[in-house]
Amino acid sequence: MRLLSADPASAGTAPVAAASPTSPNAAPHPSTADPGSSAAPGRRRGPVLGSTASLALLASIVISLLAASSAPTPLYAVYQRHWGFSPITTTVVFGVYALAVLGSLLVFGRVSDHTGRKPVLLASLAVQAAAMVVFATAGNVPALLTGRIMQGVATGAALGAIGAGMLDVDRRRGGFLNSFAPTMGTAVGALASGLVVQYLPAPTRLVYYLLLGVVALQALGVLFVRETVSRKPGALAAMRPEIKLPRAARGPLATAAPVLFAVWALAGFYGSLGPALTRGLVHSTSVVWGGLPLFVLAGAAGLSVLVLRGTPTRTVMLLGIGSLVAGVAVTVLSLGSGAGGAGPATGFFIGSALAGFGFGGGFQGALRMVVPLAEPHERAGLLSLVYVVSYLGLGVPAVIGGVLVVDGGGLLDTAREYGAAVIVLAAAALAGLLLGRRTPPAVREG
Repeated sequence: MRLLSADPASAGTAPVAAASPTSPNAAPHPSTADPGSSAAPGRRRGPVLGSTASLALLASIVISLLAASSAPTPLYAVYQRHWGFSPITTTVVFGVYALAVLGSLLVFGRVSDHTGRKPVLLASLAVQAAAMVVFATAGNVPALLTGRIMQGVATGAALGAIGAGMLDVDRRRGGFLNSFAPTMGTAVGALASGLVVQYLPAPTRLVYYLLLGVVALQALGVLFVRETVSRKPGALAAMRPEIKLPRAARGPLATAAPVLFAVWALAGFYGSLGPALTRGLVHSTSVVWGGLPLFVLAGAAGLSVLVLRGTPTRTVMLLGIGSLVAGVAVTVLSLGSGAGGAGPATGFFIGSALAGFGFGGGFQGALRMVVPLAEPHERAGLLSLVYVVSYLGLGVPAVIGGVLVVDGGGLLDTAREYGAAVIVLAAAALAGLLLGRRTPPAVREG
């Protein structure tokens, strides 16, 4: 993989000028639409969705992809009971998905800048539909791993194209949805999967068939979305793992990267170890409890995106990091000596909500620092790089945590050590934010 620095003609201009092809400081790029309107170079004949409907559809795809990624979380206990695997297998299954997303982001992250957004989205949804079938028919761990890999490939390929597509349609609303939709998808998937598994028949199949139906409807909707990017040569070359980073975004991304890694490492903690911790605290075998920690975390993250959407970017980052540290500290302290009961469980969920607020603030702030600095034809690649950092944080610490649960001090000690590591990462991110250059002005979301 090569790391290159792009040096566009508009490097060094203010973010709004850098992001607008009509800026006097930046020549228009022939392959992209105006980012502030729904106009596009696509030549589809027949009915097309308007800008609001297109944004809603694209955001719903992000939500369904992230919901599907968190849907297995409440099911891990069911799979473990049926197939008899160890806790490390749970984190490996979790980590394989993150690694598949990473690989897909590196290979397919920039393709939509050349082929258009719609072909990449349709191909990703087809792979996602196939993954749902694999999950629904899985009878062993290898099948579960296969489904997670397919799911990761589909998600990684789609995220950059969807995020860039939403910014193409409407930069202000698209920027907000890029922060809000992933948190809502994670929250909805974790809770809805637990409720379906607990109270409806066919617990290991129905949730995936429901998601399959959603994916099919979304693929149909994509056919009526106006294409926002004209085809241009270089799609195969763009599949080489080569990251082109706009010069104007280098400093802000260096500041934002530790924040992204820290907040997504926290999501990995809740996705992999959260169900087992909750069952020990509440002494319940209900799978709803397995998905509840991730739902609380992601739901609070979505709330913070809404609450802080009009707040200056630097303030959002500082509030996010502070809430993250405080929330993780409360969560770790609530584990105490490992005794269950109402007190520790309440503290655990309060800490999770506070940490989730920090997750949303940190993720939103990082996106707002970096994304406005990209030209329209650089958006998919830059968003893919943001998600590469995020999914490294999601996957690597979770796998290490699974190893420590089995070969280290056990679940509670590992949870405490994991929480301490997240606090250290957040503190490093805070130091980078305070010592680095002031964040550039960005368009407020709302």
